Amino acid sequence: MSGVRLGLRANAAQFGLLVGLNALVGAMVGLERSVLPLVGKHDFHLASNAAVLAFVVAFGSAKALANLGAGALADRIGRKRLLVFGWLLALPVAPLLGFAPSWWLIVAANVLLGANQGLAWSMTVVMKIDLAGPERRGLALGLNESAGYLGVAATAFATGAIAASVAPRTVVWTGALAISLAGTAIALVFVRDTGGHVAHEQLAHGEREALPLRAAFAEATIRRPVLRACSQAGLVNNLNDALAWGLAPLYLAAHGEDATKIGIVAAVYPGVWGFLQLGTGWLSDHAGRKPLITFGMLVQAGALALLVAGGGAFAPSLAAAALLGTGTAFVYPTLIASVSDVVEPRDRASVVGVYRFWRDGGFVAGALLAGFAADALGSGPAIAIVAALTAASGLLVAITPWQPSAGTPLRLRRWLPSPTSSWPIRAHGIRSPVYERPSEGGAMRAIECPCGHHLEGADDEELFRLARAHVDTDHPEMQRTDEQLRARVAADAYEV
Repeated sequence: MSGVRLGLRANAAQFGLLVGLNALVGAMVGLERSVLPLVGKHDFHLASNAAVLAFVVAFGSAKALANLGAGALADRIGRKRLLVFGWLLALPVAPLLGFAPSWWLIVAANVLLGANQGLAWSMTVVMKIDLAGPERRGLALGLNESAGYLGVAATAFATGAIAASVAPRTVVWTGALAISLAGTAIALVFVRDTGGHVAHEQLAHGEREALPLRAAFAEATIRRPVLRACSQAGLVNNLNDALAWGLAPLYLAAHGEDATKIGIVAAVYPGVWGFLQLGTGWLSDHAGRKPLITFGMLVQAGALALLVAGGGAFAPSLAAAALLGTGTAFVYPTLIASVSDVVEPRDRASVVGVYRFWRDGGFVAGALLAGFAADALGSGPAIAIVAALTAASGLLVAITPWQPSAGTPLRLRRWLPSPTSSWPIRAHGIRSPVYERPSEGGAMRAIECPCGHHLEGADDEELFRLARAHVDTDHPEMQRTDEQLRARVAADAYEV
């Protein structure tokens, strides 16, 4: 662990390299943003919106599962190895996109692209969190997501502009080949693994193994209100992103807009999103996570409503794209920072992987909902449905109890069962306000057993007696000495 330091300044060179690499990850998927739905309609003569959007379903499914696998394997295999493997999966995408004789091979290429995005983007996210440490996590994630989505915007605009004079498939596959070769080379030669930074940060919490995937999945999906709220908001965020990717170009084309204007709209959305994340990640470190997420989701809903109200005209569509990018900039880095706030370093990769699984499952849900709703009701009503879901998601975040995120110490509230012992080995860290101990009486002390039993006492001595009685009565298999119980109470009790 000698020589390992946390922080953006201490790790500036490696952090900057990962920022640049994530721009390439984003550029890879941005190639498809403005032209691939049009390729499905014009080159392969697909009549159904649902069939066109099948490539988004394939992409989202593969990316979601890759996120889940990346989170579970990051500590076991290593961050860099997964990053390199993700880029290797991108290499066959270019020839498949360029020479596929049927639309379903295009869909298959997007399975590989989704796996590339899941592994490569997940690892750049987690590695930047590892390097930054807890103090400037929002800023680090803002920089990461900004680079990625500015990369999306750049290639979305370029493909839309060039496709006016060059065959769209040619633009996509040649760009994909150049980007995938560059990304693979950089990941293989220049990136260093950040496992040592994780171990260094974990020392403050006590050394232990990471949560198993099943436990991490339950924590992020059901048990923890903040993680549950983040997972659903991430899913709905990418549900409307799938609509912007797959249905919006068709909606504009149906109202007479050409490839260049569609490319501009397709680029403005991730461009505004990427640029504003330079500030919104930093802002969430100071203003708190929850207000930014709620505000961003409601702005997204308003943007989609404006897109419908504009009837596919260029000017209101451009304004809607800018608003959608603004809302997403407030939401995207803040959600990942919120997830990272409430987990220990050892659990970070697995829990962030579960969150990203649900978030990118939104691509699947969005493509299916938008495709079938557009076929049945028309594009306008389909977009309106997604706008309503987005607003509801923001309101759900607003009513979720939230722990303050930045600048506050950790309060230890909930033990996790040890996989190798009958007694919990660590408490779960969550953020809480700074506590001033009362001079006399006042606050009680509390601790929780993993069985769900909550214990409160006037002081640690009373809490020890209650814990001793609870263990002896309800958990006789836990053979713990008084000294061990006293140590655990001293370490993990908190004020109420």
